[in-house]
Amino acid sequence: MYSFEPNDEQKMLIDAVTRYAENDLRPSAREAEESGELPGNLIKKGWELGVLQASVPEEYGGFGEHSAVTGVLAAEAMAWGDLAGTLAVMAPSTYVMPILIGGTQEQKEKLIAPVIEAEWKPYVGAYIEPNYDFYPLEMRTKAVRKNGSYVINGEKTFVPFANAAPSLLVFADLEGTTQAFVVPADAEGLTVGEREKWLGVNALPTYSLKFDDLEVPAENRIGGDEGFDPAAIFASANTAIASMAIGVSQAALDYALPYAKEREVWGVPIAQKQSIAFMLAEMAIEIESNRLLVWEAAWKLDQGNDAAREAYLALNGTSDTAMMTTDRAVQILGGYGYIREYPVELWMRNGRGIAAFAGLAMV
Repeated sequence: MYSFEPNDEQKMLIDAVTRYAENDLRPSAREAEESGELPGNLIKKGWELGVLQASVPEEYGGFGEHSAVTGVLAAEAMAWGDLAGTLAVMAPSTYVMPILIGGTQEQKEKLIAPVIEAEWKPYVGAYIEPNYDFYPLEMRTKAVRKNGSYVINGEKTFVPFANAAPSLLVFADLEGTTQAFVVPADAEGLTVGEREKWLGVNALPTYSLKFDDLEVPAENRIGGDEGFDPAAIFASANTAIASMAIGVSQAALDYALPYAKEREVWGVPIAQKQSIAFMLAEMAIEIESNRLLVWEAAWKLDQGNDAAREAYLALNGTSDTAMMTTDRAVQILGGYGYIREYPVELWMRNGRGIAAFAGLAMV
């Protein structure tokens, strides 16, 4: 069974990420949300913490071993500061982790190092599709074999930094199985749409993509001719976003609790009012219980076990928790909760999208 005590390396990484979240991400979140742009140096500083690099073996340019547990601990701590900033820093994970999990030895050696060893660049995965019933095991984007290559047709949405990506990892259905293909940014048949507008995470630039008879060579298929089992990659995606949901939820509780203790009505702190006290208690209970679901899913991934069920439960539970806790934080702050000067309304908008964000980060 997994341990509840992080090792020394994990403690060092979490401490560094926590400082970054508190001193850099949190103070920049509001301005970035309003302007729709994250400062480049903010992303650069987050990248230099080495969260993704710590999960990539040295032979592929990293400085650690693949650990989903380390990834979720760091992702939660970072998302406490700001969800959009966390998704930006971790965007290359959607390109690197599928290759690390499902790629051939040659693909790992060739494709991962240029991402990991360099400064942050938006190598990203194109995962989510613009369908209300989107299901990653039944992609509507299709790939077909053609004379030693693959031809891709379809659409994607919510692809971060797609307008500036040097290369994309596109997920598509191939003969009934979801597979992934490396697509150069200048590939013929690839169209990048206009920047999308969303309820939250407006600091994260995302774009739609369209593929019209886009052709890639056979070696661009992750896993080679045999491909890969997508289950572990989907579990990784669900677990990563679930950990960020816990970070957002914890931020809401950490803000609402001291406010409730200090805010007085008729001479008594509102935290002493039963209705408020019960809200705060339920928030804490849901956060702690769902955090354990995330840890279990990450632990099973690290053991090489099938973690699909645990990862799905973690994402489902944390999605509800994020929505509940951020909504409660707005309620506890009363009228102030609805004012943009306070961060809880931003967290509520961001939290509402958690259920749809799977695929925007991986561990």
